[in-house]
Amino acid sequence: MSNLVTQPAPNFTAQAVMPDGSFQEISLSQYKGQHVLLFFYPLDFTFVCPTEIIAFSDANEKFAALGVQLLSCSVDSHFTHLAWRNVPRSEGGLGEIQYPMVADLNKQIASDYNVLLEGGIALRGLFLIDKEGVIRHQVVNDLPLGRSIDEALRMVESLQYFEENGEVCPANWQKGKATIKPDPQSSKEFFGKEYAQSS
Repeated sequence: MSNLVTQPAPNFTAQAVMPDGSFQEISLSQYKGQHVLLFFYPLDFTFVCPTEIIAFSDANEKFAALGVQLLSCSVDSHFTHLAWRNVPRSEGGLGEIQYPMVADLNKQIASDYNVLLEGGIALRGLFLIDKEGVIRHQVVNDLPLGRSIDEALRMVESLQYFEENGEVCPANWQKGKATIKPDPQSSKEFFGKEYAQSS
């Protein structure tokens, strides 16, 4: 699967189930000017998928507070998305979901994002798109492996810190922790503190 980081996010227009349960045609381009976290999952009415979709929905307020629009996408129809939402979570359904669920029935979106398998379903691809519509982060998991919502939030905060301050974020960076001034001399301020005891 080819890397899309630094590339413009492929635009799409498709039917979606909105948070209020209505059907609406949406386009990725309508969210330009804000960060978007687009994630693909294989199929409705499966097993790992509802845990991810619900976990992202439960964290929707945290993403919204950072100005991030969540979008999920699979190769199912919007009718199937809605039917799944109408099944209780205790029975493997979704219940209410706080962001649009995009229908990719012709599989073009998954293909454009290079996550479509030969069998016709999508890998668990996640794409962080900046305000200019450029992909800044992607992670793609195989079907059995659920993603970390905390890591997705951390990547949003890392990107936004860099955008606002011009400093880069080291391994395992968390909001409030030290960052690095990206030039050979100024970066020593970080490295001198971080590795002072290990030299």
